[in-house]
Amino acid sequence: MKSNLEMQDQIIESAGMIYNYLSSKGEVTLNKMSKDLDLEQNMISMGLGWLSREDKLSYTRKPKSVTVKLV
Repeated sequence: MKSNLEMQDQIIESAGMIYNYLSSKGEVTLNKMSKDLDLEQNMISMGLGWLSREDKLSYTRKPKSVTVKLV
């Protein structure tokens, strides 16, 4: 079982991967990002939450998807 510190480090690392991905790709759907990144779904969710808490992301709800981009 991972300690809280190990888990937090993994979340921060995931957030960094997501940030770099969005920096190079621009606005993408959450589905595309999930397919492109080699991260577990829960790490993507927690990384997005981390970046959202830091006000670094903008989300747009579309009829069949949600897109995300850096602000």
